[in-house]
This record gives sequence, structure tokens and C-alpha cells, in this order.
Amino acid sequence: MKDTRFRLATAIGALLALHACSDAQQDCIQDKDRDLQVRACTDIIRGDASAAWAYHNRANAYEAKGDYDRAIADYTEAISVSGGRFVQAYGARGFVYGEKGDYDRAIADLTTAIEFYPQNDGAYFFRGFAYSFKHDPDRAIADFTKVVEINPRHARAYYNRGNAYAQKGDHDRAIADFTRVIELRPKFADGYNNRGVAYMKKGNYDRAIAEQTRALEIDSTTPEAFSYYFNSALTYLKAGKATQGLSDAERALQLSPNSAFALNARGQILEALGRRQEAIADFRQALAIDPNIEDSRDELRRLGATP
Repeated sequence: MKDTRFRLATAIGALLALHACSDAQQDCIQDKDRDLQVRACTDIIRGDASAAWAYHNRANAYEAKGDYDRAIADYTEAISVSGGRFVQAYGARGFVYGEKGDYDRAIADLTTAIEFYPQNDGAYFFRGFAYSFKHDPDRAIADFTKVVEINPRHARAYYNRGNAYAQKGDHDRAIADFTRVIELRPKFADGYNNRGVAYMKKGNYDRAIAEQTRALEIDSTTPEAFSYYFNSALTYLKAGKATQGLSDAERALQLSPNSAFALNARGQILEALGRRQEAIADFRQALAIDPNIEDSRDELRRLGATP
């Protein structure tokens, strides 16, 4: 009888342990409650220090919480305990290095991820981002091109390739890519805005204004709309329509009152309208915010005013 009770108790204990383990695994896998995910993955790691997947999932949680250093440490541990075979961790760690601005390490990890899986469009995409931030548009273009070869409907890849072409001054190719973005995502305001900037650089001000107007029809209130108003103001100024430009410059400053660039733009527009003292005030305020705004310094010298 005692033996039967012992076996029964042992079986119940094993079932409870299995259930507890199953709960911990589910909590470690889920991504709705990141604090719970950290706790559950930590419990699993305490029981099995070789559980690469648990390190990876805990890193996911830390990354979502903005704790990039802990995320990198856990992705590194996932790679280590798996003998370098936990491929997902390279791409994930590369992304986090990119978020931290460590683009060389990001590129190294993303390159490793691509070597393991050459069709990894995500790794190409984020490596292209890293190259863009390193001001290497040619490599960025090559990576974004690879993304759209793998996934022809990857709108963000066309968008970022367009930005890279614009960085090189190839505005025709930039326009072609922004056009493809808009075909895929007709409500993507940034696509219209950036296509408008490309047209502005080509001197086609009417088309640029139409594009920026469309961007503002889609979004005129969020922080992103600052750049739409700002670019529209500059385009109106270049087109000789300073009065319309002033309205957009002021809307840009409503969204970002301390933008030295917007103050400089409004100063140029006020100068074009003959409002010299107001222009001088804007140039001075722009320099007070950012002493590196050379346009404002040059304008003040030209107007015979001190910074």
C-alpha cells in the first residue's frame, strides 16, 4: 500500500513538474507580457544553461523593453551555448547593434546571418540600413536591391533604396523607387514627400509642391508632418512663392518650435518678403539653437547684422 501511494505521489509530482515546465515554456515564448517573458525564460535558463532558445527569447523581451545591452548579452549567449549554430541570434543581434548605432558590428552579424541563409531578406534590409547610416549608398543600394529581388513587394526596401539613390544625387532613380513605394502603399505620406524632394532637386517645383501637398493631405498633424511642411516651405521659396512658403514654415515650427532648420527656412522666406528685422531674428534664434547652421550665419553677414 505504501509503495502504491509512493508511486502515485511520484507520478503526480512528475505531472505537476511537466505542467509547470510547459507553462514556463509558453510564458517564455509569448510576447504580450515582456516582464513575464523575462521571468519565465530566466527560470528555464536556471534549469538548463544550454537552452539557446530561452536566451534568444529573453533577448527578444529585453530588446522590446529597450534594454539593448542585456539583449545583446543574451543573443551572444544563445550563439555561444549553441556552438554558433543558433542562426536567428546573429540577425537579431545585428539589428540591435544597429539600433545602438554600432553599424560595423551590425554589418558583421547581418553578414553572418546572410551566409547561413542567403535568402534572408530581413538581414539584407537591415544591413542596407547600416550601410546607409555609414554613408555608403552603393552598398546600401546593393542590399536593398537584393531585398526586392527576394520580395518584390517589400515597399520599405524600395523606399530606402530611393533614399540611397537620392543620397548619391541620382534623383531619377530615386523618383522611380518612390513611385514603386506609392504603388504598393498609396497612403504612405513619406513616399510622396521624398518624391517631392527629388522633384525639387531636379527643379520641377510645381510637381514637387503637388507631391508635398499630397503628403499633407494624408498626414498634417503627426510629428512626421514636420518634414512635409518644411520641404513644402523650401519648395515654395525656390519657386518664388514666398507667401505660401511662409504659411508652411510656420506650420512646421508649430510642430517643432526649436528646429533651427525651420527657423532658418522661415528667415529666408521673411527676407524674400522684405521683412528684414524678422528674418534677422529668425537667423539669430536658429544659431542660438544650433551654432553650426552656417546658412543663418551667412545670411546675417549678408544683411549686415551680428549673430
